[in-house]
Amino acid sequence: MKISNNDRAKILAQALPYIQKYAGQTIVVKYGGNAMINEELKDAMMSDIVLMQSVGINVVLVHGGGPDINRMLERVGKESKFVNGLRYTDEETMEIVQMVLAGKVNKSLVQHLEQRSGRAIGLCGLDGGMIRAKKMEGVDLGCVGEIIEINTKVITDTIADGYVPIIATVAGGAGGAVYNINADIAAAWIAAELGAKKLILMTDIRGLLRDKDDEETLIPVVNISDVPKLQRQGIISGGMIPKIDCCVEAVRRGVGRAHILDGRIPHSILIELFSDEGVGTMLY
Repeated sequence: MKISNNDRAKILAQALPYIQKYAGQTIVVKYGGNAMINEELKDAMMSDIVLMQSVGINVVLVHGGGPDINRMLERVGKESKFVNGLRYTDEETMEIVQMVLAGKVNKSLVQHLEQRSGRAIGLCGLDGGMIRAKKMEGVDLGCVGEIIEINTKVITDTIADGYVPIIATVAGGAGGAVYNINADIAAAWIAAELGAKKLILMTDIRGLLRDKDDEETLIPVVNISDVPKLQRQGIISGGMIPKIDCCVEAVRRGVGRAHILDGRIPHSILIELFSDEGVGTMLY
């Protein structure tokens, strides 16, 4: 579809109030799922980040990398083990997680952004003592950790120097321990500690659905006070529970809005930020 110059001008004019609203603000994006493994979606995502950076938004990109970890484990002949849907991370697996997340995946994302004229620096939770953690309590998941502290200085220094911090969620602990941290949880903690305007979790579904089998039943807006009721009704269930919990915790700790967006839609972040339309589910 060809867009006329007049239509382009109207689109830019409509976006201007939103650009002014978010300029100078911090937005934390958790990047994962289909948007990370599909090259077309990845290109769109990186272009979105560059545009946001170009109009003065302080973007912090926190990423996962499950598919790459799985491929590397298969390559070395190590079986992936999960407990209640969470990856069990023994010491050997932790070495692979650290190598893949803080190495291959992290630096690949930096390169993608730089190729689109963005400016980025790859970091992980070990850098500058950014993410401090302890062994997760309750269920034994090996080297999976719970966050106890975020040191934002390395993040704010990176932003101040004009770069997008791209963060792999590997954390340090007492006695030189290294822990694997859930990327949604890390993004929520980082957003709260930075006082971010928004937290955005990229997913592979439209958002919170009233009927999980019908994408037309999207719930676009949720007040966090309604979350317990939605949980009792079974509307928030399964894999959506930890994502909603992250959003609720972030909002309670001062993040302006939290969003669960469909990363399968190209430029979904731009649609959410710079238009009246909005996509996904917003929690406030």
